[in-house]
Amino acid sequence: MLYAIYEWWREAFTNGESWAEAWSFLNILKYLTVRAALACMLTFVLSLVFGPRVIRKLISLKVGQPIRSAEEVHKLHELHGAKAGTPTMGGVMILGSVLIAVLLCGRAMNPFVAVTMFVMLGLGLLGFVDDFTKVKLKNSDGVSARTKLAWQFGIAFVAACFLFFKPEVAGTLEYSEPKRATIENVVAEDGEVSERQDRYPPKDATGFWVQIDGKAERMSSSELTAPLLKKPMFDLWYLAIPFFAVIIIGASNAVNLTDGLDGLATGCTITTSLAYAVLAYLGGHLVLGFDYLHIAYNPLLGELAVVMMALVGASFGFLWFNCHPAKVFMGDTGSLAIGGALGTAAICTKQELLLVIIGWVFVMEALSVMIQVGSFKLRKKRVFAMAPIHHHFELRGWHESQVIIRFWIISILCAMLGLASLKII
Repeated sequence: MLYAIYEWWREAFTNGESWAEAWSFLNILKYLTVRAALACMLTFVLSLVFGPRVIRKLISLKVGQPIRSAEEVHKLHELHGAKAGTPTMGGVMILGSVLIAVLLCGRAMNPFVAVTMFVMLGLGLLGFVDDFTKVKLKNSDGVSARTKLAWQFGIAFVAACFLFFKPEVAGTLEYSEPKRATIENVVAEDGEVSERQDRYPPKDATGFWVQIDGKAERMSSSELTAPLLKKPMFDLWYLAIPFFAVIIIGASNAVNLTDGLDGLATGCTITTSLAYAVLAYLGGHLVLGFDYLHIAYNPLLGELAVVMMALVGASFGFLWFNCHPAKVFMGDTGSLAIGGALGTAAICTKQELLLVIIGWVFVMEALSVMIQVGSFKLRKKRVFAMAPIHHHFELRGWHESQVIIRFWIISILCAMLGLASLKII
């Protein structure tokens, strides 16, 4: 909406309409950084304003979080038993505020924005059904694992196909102007100034581009990139579709597993979303991203930063109520949606493998469950006192607040490490 206002003003200004000169400040709305910052502040304010009302409504509907019995979790029940009845489904605060902010501050028809919001809202709906089922049945089972996985795969498969086949993403659209966009003139060997026609992508190019040996080369959306490497490693071709789906499903479930302590998943979401907001901005910036850092460039990618910054602001606002002792839980409504959005953002920015570093806390939580289950099935022994791993540290004597803050610290450091790896070649 804000960008539409800018375009309306720009057209009037170009046509020489008198009022447009007085309203020249609207020119600021074209800047991505301004709209991303506004989205972040808007979601934070919306969460603070409507958060208490949402919490009161959830309490009135008696949608309290079911807590597993002492027979199921033993000592952990003593640590978390008091949380029984705390309202869940608080993820609706995050989803609602992000949706409003994206519609107001972003460009909803941008393919990267559209697919990320599709995944986020689709998985949020799945989480809502899961949470509602838990509350209705008054147990922690919810939707069956098979049904949940099928729903996740369906959403992820649609998103993966969109990212693989969409012309603006895949780069299958033809551009009309063959001349390369140049940033600087280069002095030739004979002393004359000439233009490097092959250093930068065409002005109206689509899809992804990467700079290899000083030349701009087309990059398929199915090619896999890695930290510390300028060139893509290899092309997955049609295997990219299941690969993308696995990333979305894995990220969604990883965040869901992390959401076990007050504010743990929310705090880690802030650092991971902020890092991918930076990556999206750089991926859509010709000078900083393509020319300086040599990362995959797509002229439409920068708009994804609005979505990520909206998620940052919404997470800060939710953390206001979710910090220990939590007044509300995000539930699967929030955790599944957030994980799906982060996984989609990693694919859109062509930084899929970097998600392992930036989102290490989420990865660590998921790995701990896989190791625990695998070890018990193979050796009949447990590696951790309890999985996910945050419960292991609780049972080893760490206070809940210690676990949360220390995991936040790890998340911040990993996000910084992930961003730092962009320039180390």
